[in-house]
Amino acid sequence: MTIKSANITPVVHGVAKHDRWAVNSHRGGVIWFTGLSGSGKTTLAFALEQALFARRYNVYVLDGDNMRHGLSADLGFSPVERSENIRRIGEVAALFADAGVIVLTAFISPYRADRRRARDACGDAFHEVFLSADLDACERRDPRGLYSRARRGEIPEFTGITAPYEIPENPELIVDTGRQSISDCLERVAAYAERAFVFGSSTIGKPAEIVR
Repeated sequence: MTIKSANITPVVHGVAKHDRWAVNSHRGGVIWFTGLSGSGKTTLAFALEQALFARRYNVYVLDGDNMRHGLSADLGFSPVERSENIRRIGEVAALFADAGVIVLTAFISPYRADRRRARDACGDAFHEVFLSADLDACERRDPRGLYSRARRGEIPEFTGITAPYEIPENPELIVDTGRQSISDCLERVAAYAERAFVFGSSTIGKPAEIVR
């Protein structure tokens, strides 16, 4: 991205990242939930937030709908605007992680290039979790009737119907929320989070754990 602002210089924080981790007793980082609408991103993110918070983790959810009421209120759903939305979220998530927080993001984020930019912003703190519920499973749920409206042509640029979703190629974790219960999925994702963010360890470079 081209930086248009002039006369700016990065400022180094006086508190080291490892010191923040030591205070929290865990690493900061990002669990980036991606998948079709209805795949369970928001449900699983908020359930995981509660579970980790109960275990004294410093954790916070960034949800797609919530962010579009504020930070991205000026954006629509064209491919360019979707990319800008994810760019903003990636940068915000990186700041949370740098501050020592575990941030859980719940965004369709349909394009690989956009998710790659979010990963680049967050560095090793980024953990992509693909909720692999297929289109049929998501349409059967359709809790807000969005798929039905998209099929009737009432919602343009709807992912999976009139806009593409690019499946992650190398996510850290794959969870089939179309087949597994929320409690089963939560148990596995929580276990992954504890391994990923325990202070003094790293899961970077390990193969994806496929949950079926």
